Amino acid sequence: MKEKKNKAVEPKAYTDEHAAAGIDFPFPEIETWPNQFPGYEIEIEIPEFTSVCPKTGLPDFGTITISYEPDELCLELKSLKMYTLAYRNLGIFQENIVNCFVRDIVKAAAPVHVTVTGDFTPRGGLGSRMVAGWSKTEVKSKGKKK
Repeated sequence: MKEKKNKAVEPKAYTDEHAAAGIDFPFPEIETWPNQFPGYEIEIEIPEFTSVCPKTGLPDFGTITISYEPDELCLELKSLKMYTLAYRNLGIFQENIVNCFVRDIVKAAAPVHVTVTGDFTPRGGLGSRMVAGWSKTEVKSKGKKK
């Protein structure tokens, strides 16, 4: 009888497809309503955020915190909830999640500034926290000639 050798299975390398997974997903539109007051901050916490790792298919859990100063528009919370739920079974890296949130919030509401923090539950003893942001003043200053 032939003995089977225990051969370590090498994991597949990360690919460009893994890296870009989920970025162009057709997320639901984030609706807005007219802001009535200037110069204040809104913080929204999403404590039960879930998505899926595009490489392993394993679930990711975390808390997403959105902090923004509205300009002319405020984010409508029910549509934001539907937007958030679209990630539930989506294969996307955590780093891309926070950047997609920023991109889509800026597209919907054009706030004065926005910061999105993803604080993800540890896996294999490693926790991760991603922070992405955008500011109108940074965009304006980058466009000026020096």
